[in-house]
Amino acid sequence: MKVFCGRANPATGSMEWLEEDEHYDYHQEIARSSYADMLHDKDRNIKYYQGIRAAVSRVKDRGQKALVLDIGTGTGLLSMMAVTAGADFCYAIEVFKPMADAAVKIVEKNGFSDKIKVINKHSTEVTIGPDGDMPCRANVLITELFDTELIGEGALPSYEHAHRHLMQLVESRRMWSWNKLFPIRVQTSHGEQVIIPPVELERCPGAPSVCDIQLNQVSPCDFTVLSDVLPMLSVDFSKQVSSSAACHSKKFEPLASGRAQVVLSWWDIEMDPEGKIRCTMAPFWAHSNPEELQWRDHWMQCVYFLPQEEPVIQGLALCLVAHHDDYCVWYSLQKASFERNESVHPARPVCDCQAHLLWNRPRFGELNDQDRTDQYAQALKTVLKPDSVCLCVSDGSLLSMLAYHLGAQQVFTIESSAASQRLMKKIFKANHLEDKINIIEKRPESLTPADLEGRKVSLLLGEPFFTTSLLPWHNLYFWYVRTAVDQHLGPGAVVLPQAASLHAVVVEFRDLWRIRSPCGDCEGFDVHIMDDMIKRALDFRESKEAEPHPLWEYPCRRLSEPQHILTFDFRQPVPPRPVRAEGFIELRRPGRSHGVVLWMEHHLTPDSTVSTGLLKPGEDKEDCCWNPHCKQAVYFLSTTPDPGAPPGSPRTVSYAVEFHPGTGDITMDFTLSHTLDTSEGDQDLPPQHQAAVQRTGKRLSQSSS
Repeated sequence: MKVFCGRANPATGSMEWLEEDEHYDYHQEIARSSYADMLHDKDRNIKYYQGIRAAVSRVKDRGQKALVLDIGTGTGLLSMMAVTAGADFCYAIEVFKPMADAAVKIVEKNGFSDKIKVINKHSTEVTIGPDGDMPCRANVLITELFDTELIGEGALPSYEHAHRHLMQLVESRRMWSWNKLFPIRVQTSHGEQVIIPPVELERCPGAPSVCDIQLNQVSPCDFTVLSDVLPMLSVDFSKQVSSSAACHSKKFEPLASGRAQVVLSWWDIEMDPEGKIRCTMAPFWAHSNPEELQWRDHWMQCVYFLPQEEPVIQGLALCLVAHHDDYCVWYSLQKASFERNESVHPARPVCDCQAHLLWNRPRFGELNDQDRTDQYAQALKTVLKPDSVCLCVSDGSLLSMLAYHLGAQQVFTIESSAASQRLMKKIFKANHLEDKINIIEKRPESLTPADLEGRKVSLLLGEPFFTTSLLPWHNLYFWYVRTAVDQHLGPGAVVLPQAASLHAVVVEFRDLWRIRSPCGDCEGFDVHIMDDMIKRALDFRESKEAEPHPLWEYPCRRLSEPQHILTFDFRQPVPPRPVRAEGFIELRRPGRSHGVVLWMEHHLTPDSTVSTGLLKPGEDKEDCCWNPHCKQAVYFLSTTPDPGAPPGSPRTVSYAVEFHPGTGDITMDFTLSHTLDTSEGDQDLPPQHQAAVQRTGKRLSQSSS
C-alpha cells in the first residue's frame, strides 16, 4: 500500500505529492524523534526516579496500594521505575502504536509484564471498571509530556507534577534582529541610501510561535540583563488544574536602563511536594554550578519577543505579564499598577504585516546582517553598468533595491507567492520605489517578453533564498530559474551568483551526537529494543540522508580539513545528466567522527564568496564557527572510531555524492574507511574503494588537495 506525502521539490520550488511506502510516516517519526536524547538525559532520569520513589513511598506510608497511571509512557521507562520503587501495579498509556508495541517488548524483556499493562489509547479514551482498561482509578500519576515551552504538548490539562516558569527580561540587538527589520544602509556613488522597513512591520507583534533555542550558546555579551530571574507562574499539578486562558504578572525594578525587547524563559520541575528534587532547564550561564547541568535537546529554552520594544528606567517599577492559553505563552510589559485580572493583550500575537509569514527568524537575522549586505553591494558594483536591466529571483529579497540604488537602469523582481508580493509592495512603497521596481507576479517559467517590457535581461541576480528550502542545496532552485529564463537573457548576460559549491568537513560534536547514539542501558533498565527500533527506522531511508541543524547552537570541532565536493556553474543551464563526485576525506585529528557537515558557498563573482556554513574552521581544540543565519546539513556516521585506536583503524571517510538534475536533490553516502599505505598497490583497498580509485584516479594522498 502507498500513501501520498507532501515534499518541497528543489527543482521546481513548489510542493509536490509523492507516493511513499505506507510505513513512511512511522519511520520518519521514529528516526527523527528525541527518544535517544531523552534516554541519555541522565539528570532527567535520575530526578524522575527520585520523584517516583518519593511518590510511591507517600502512598505506601498511608497504608494504601500504589496504583500508577503513566501517561505517554514511550519506552515504558517511568513505569518500570515505578514498579522497581515498590508500586503494586502500573497502567502505561501510549497512543502511538509502534511505540506502544515497543514498550510491551521492553517491559517483557526487563521482567515486568506481570506488573505493567501497556494500553494503546489516548489517555482521554481510557475506560475504568470491571470490563474497562483499568479496574479502578490510579492514586499515583506519572507522566512526561513537557516540551520546550512547557505546555506546548498539552501539559495543563494532563499533568500531576509541580513546575515553576522562570524568565529574565533583556535588551538584545542580536535577538531583536530575529523579529524586526532594521534600516539597511547602502553606499552609492551619490552617497548613503537607507532602506527602511514599512510602518506595518514596525508595529507588527511578530510570529506567534515560540523561538526555542540552545541559550547555552548565546553569549551573555549578546544581551543586557534588565531584570533579575523572575518566577512568573507556578502550577501545582497534584491539584485540579485549569487550562483556561489566564495571565500572571510580576512586579520588578529594572536593573539597568535600556530597551526591553526580549524575554528569556525556561522552567523548572519539582518531583516532590517539598521541592527537594528539582530538574532545571536553566541555561549554563544562569546557574551557580553550570558544570552540574545536563545538556539536552528535547527541552531547551525559549525566546519571546515583546510586541514592541519598551524603554525602561533603572529602579522605576514595571510589571511583566505572562499570558497563556492551554498550549501557548506570550508576554507583555505593563505599568506597575497593572492588575492581574485586567484584560490586556488577551489574544495571542499574530503577524499582520506578512513579513513573519514569509521570513523565519534566521532570515530576519540574515537580512539585518550589514556585513552581508555590504558584500552583496560590493559584488553588484563590479558587474552593474548604467544600462543594466536586472531581474531579481529570490523570495522576498532586498537585492532589487540594492541594484536600483547602485545605478541599474531598470529592475524587475519575480515574486511567485501572494505573501511575498504583498510584503515587497509595502517595502517598496515605504521607500518610494513602487514606481521604480517592477514586481512580476508569476512563476519564472511563465515569464514572457511582455513581462520584461520587451527588454533583454543583462543581469540575473539572486541571494539565493527560497522559503521552500530546508537543506543547503535546495536553494539550487535558482539554477533551475536561470535555466527557465535563459531565452530572456541578453548576449553576455551576467548571472550573480555565478556559481555555487558544496563543501564538507568531518566533525566531533560536543553534545549533538547524543540524539543518534544508542542508549542500551538506562538507569538499570534494558532499552536495546528502542535502540533497534530507531536503527530500523533510520535504515528505512534516513541513515542515507542529511538533516538540517543550526550548528551555531551545537558546538563541534573539525577532524578533517574542509573539502570541496561539487561545483554548480550558474552561467550555464542545468545539465541533463547527473553530476557525481567520489573520493576520500582524510581525518587529520584524533577524535570521535560523529558526522559529516555539508554546506553551500555562493560565488557572487570570482573575488567574492558568501558561505552558508563554515566561517572559521577553528584550530586544535577550538570549536568551528558557523554561519548563524543558516542551517547546515549533518550526515551522521554510524560508527565512531576510538581516538586511541591502533593503526589500521578507520581514519578516513569515503564519499559518493550525486546531484540529480531531474529532482534537484543530492544523494550521498559517507562511510568510515581505513588508512591506506600509498606505497602499496590498489590491492590493499576494500573492493568498493578499489572501484572508487579506478573511477576517480585518486589515492588518499591526493584527497585533501
